[in-house]
Amino acid sequence: MNELLESLTRCVERGKVNSKSPYPPDLKGQDGADEFARKAIDAGIPPQEILSNGLIIGMQRVGERFRNKEIFVPDVLMAAKAMAAAMGHLKPFFQSDILKHKGTIVIGTVLGDLHDIGKKLVSMVIEGAGWEVVDLGTDVSPEKFLKAVDEHPGCVVGLSALLTTTMVNMESTVKHVKAKHPNVKVIIGGAPVTEEFALKIGADGYSSDPQGAVEFLNSRCTPN
Repeated sequence: MNELLESLTRCVERGKVNSKSPYPPDLKGQDGADEFARKAIDAGIPPQEILSNGLIIGMQRVGERFRNKEIFVPDVLMAAKAMAAAMGHLKPFFQSDILKHKGTIVIGTVLGDLHDIGKKLVSMVIEGAGWEVVDLGTDVSPEKFLKAVDEHPGCVVGLSALLTTTMVNMESTVKHVKAKHPNVKVIIGGAPVTEEFALKIGADGYSSDPQGAVEFLNSRCTPN
């Protein structure tokens, strides 16, 4: 791998945003994802390669380490900040169609549930894996999910719930989506959710952690 991309990957994995960022302490004063992304572009490295072989690899490592409980929520948040700093340099290439997303996922916490942290973590890791994320927020009705699916043809739907009492609304949302868009893939997750429940309500996938969601998207979902 190119040395610049290796440095960029390391900065994302460690949550090193830029040279002014004091975190992590052992990298204080050193260049971060912001600077290395700019240097990579200036060096003529194709934007898609910067994304695929630098940023995505870094966030993949973050997802795997979070799954293995080697790092925790604050570490993922810092990694996401580093990713965002680097992406600031790549966004113009997305707008010019030089860069392509792998696909789009519409994600939200289901009706009656206001919990947001888990969904946000999943969204960050998925976005870091090269997918466009349309985050509908919390307390999202089936109708709002359907509207978003209509607006984003070919998307995947991700449902989150943290309360056992709102899992029934997860089931209702899956039924609404599948009734109108039978080919749309739906993945669900959240603390009380299980793979058995996913099968029961007709969802296409289940994951207990962000990296599992990425693996589902990459292996089973056709890019739009």
